[in-house]
Amino acid sequence: MSCINLGTPEQETQLRAAVASLKGSPGAVMPAMQRAQGIYGYLPFAAQKFISDELDVPLEEIYGIATFYSQFALTPKGKNRIGVCMGTACYVKGAALVLSALEADLGVKTGETTPDGLFTIDATRCLGCCGLAPVLSVNDHVYGKVAPEKVAEILNQYRS
Repeated sequence: MSCINLGTPEQETQLRAAVASLKGSPGAVMPAMQRAQGIYGYLPFAAQKFISDELDVPLEEIYGIATFYSQFALTPKGKNRIGVCMGTACYVKGAALVLSALEADLGVKTGETTPDGLFTIDATRCLGCCGLAPVLSVNDHVYGKVAPEKVAEILNQYRS
């Protein structure tokens, strides 16, 4: 039995069950990490250590996978995840200015989460909405032809 804190009792039960169901399967590390991320919303160190111990894989390998693949996050993400498309069309149409306006309004840099846990800002690859450039997404909602002056208005919809 591990002495590390695996979150709430429910999270710990879910992680233990997920890793146990994969133990002994070839290629179990990535699915175990994906399930852990699904449970916690990110990959806390305790979950990485647990997966390492249970699957008998060096912690360095777990960390290497977590930092190589963009699907994994090592820090908690905000309730509202903002993605600013930095693809060519969006970049040319001013996405960097939109990103700067977001950072200024929220007081955090790209890749960071606001102290209240409400927002996380990320620069993304093409969202496939090039005709609406520049584009940003908040959770599953896409906003097109976003001007820096519209950022506060968009954010206010998620602040309540």
